[in-house]
Amino acid sequence: MCGGVLEKDLTLDVARRIDRLLDSEGIATLMTRLGDTYVSLADRAAFANRVRNCIFVSIHFNEDNKPVASGVETYYAAHQITAGSFLASWLPFLWRPLSDSPNAESQNLAGFVQEALVARTRAVDRGTQARQFFVIANVTSPAVLVEGGFLTNKEDISKLASEDYRDQIAAAVA
Repeated sequence: MCGGVLEKDLTLDVARRIDRLLDSEGIATLMTRLGDTYVSLADRAAFANRVRNCIFVSIHFNEDNKPVASGVETYYAAHQITAGSFLASWLPFLWRPLSDSPNAESQNLAGFVQEALVARTRAVDRGTQARQFFVIANVTSPAVLVEGGFLTNKEDISKLASEDYRDQIAAAVA
């Protein structure tokens, strides 16, 4: 929690907005949670892996020790984790052999989402980055993790307090 703002509340709010937008276009969605419940990273990845022909988007809001840090960024897993690497995937930077195929679909999805986020919100563009975050590295379909702003930055918090701004984040992701 930063400044009275809980990340879990913002993420659920934005996810619901994305769900409504996609539903209005006739696009089916599944959410890992519908209410104020905790779902582990492993359960989120397993949930996504039970669905065929999908994309997985994990919504988050950032924090930093420096209150000047601001903006939006989108992560993708450089390589998806194999079953034998499951426990090792908890490491933030997992060394992978160069022979592994790059995760091009997730990288392309991250670029598309990031471009839309910056265009719609006019937030600072922190770019796309490859990170082996458990929740996206352990999903077999294209997967991205979106950081929609910093809860430790007063300007970002002020923007996130606006329903219109959260609508813009949702529209960019949808």
